[in-house]
Amino acid sequence: MKTPKRLETLVQDGLIDRVLSRLMSGKEADIYIVESEGRIRCAKVYKEAVNRSFKKAAQYQEGRKVRSGRRARAMEKGSKFGRKQQENVWQTAEVNALQRLQMAGVRVPQTYGCVEGVLLMELIVGADGDVAPQLAETRPSADQAFDDFILMMHYLKLMLVEGMVHGDLSEFNVLVDPHGPVIIDLPQAVDAAANNNARAMFRRDVNNMRRYYGNYSPAIYKTDYANEMWDLFESGELTPESPLTGFPTKAAVRSANVDAILKDISAVKREEQERLARLRDGQDG
Repeated sequence: MKTPKRLETLVQDGLIDRVLSRLMSGKEADIYIVESEGRIRCAKVYKEAVNRSFKKAAQYQEGRKVRSGRRARAMEKGSKFGRKQQENVWQTAEVNALQRLQMAGVRVPQTYGCVEGVLLMELIVGADGDVAPQLAETRPSADQAFDDFILMMHYLKLMLVEGMVHGDLSEFNVLVDPHGPVIIDLPQAVDAAANNNARAMFRRDVNNMRRYYGNYSPAIYKTDYANEMWDLFESGELTPESPLTGFPTKAAVRSANVDAILKDISAVKREEQERLARLRDGQDG
């Protein structure tokens, strides 16, 4: 296909070998499938604020730190320079979030750099090699839904330990590959400690996952992971190893072996670390 204007510089600089196709157009970015360093990846082209339809952006940006006082003042005044800096903060927020979460053990796409408003990252694929489906496009069994829900709660716990809330999590920004759910779309991620809306956003994220997976495994509707995790976070007691029950009574727990699921989570984390090592070594196809 013809190279989009926003990608021309990256092609000229050799960061992208060629543009293969347009994958989708979202509320804050257009996504393209590209070849980069001989591998199939995706390029996320962020839209400028005037073309971006993401609602209540200011609500998500509350609490984000800007090191330069001059930049912060310009952003507050809304000057041309300030608006440009605001765009830079918005675009780099996702790169920083993805890198932090990857180090924390959360399944997110591998990043390869962000240049001129274009984020190069791993293309998540399914077992057939095609682009992995959104969670909304899957129809898991009751057992698979329960197991994946527990895994997602583990990931959200790790995110909260990092002081981060996705803020817009739903079945439409989770992909599913052969290893399970992969969380995507994080430019609006908020600081859990500095944003006054963080708790409400966290509850919404958790409850969106509860609603979706609960459609296939009704026992999930009885869980209350949002309040459990946030209470631990506020008290300073939340750690990656914090045991979570999610259940108000023992009667709500179905026959699934939660301990076994958590062991599987550890296995998934090991597999993910090995997969990322292969990516870095250029061995992953």
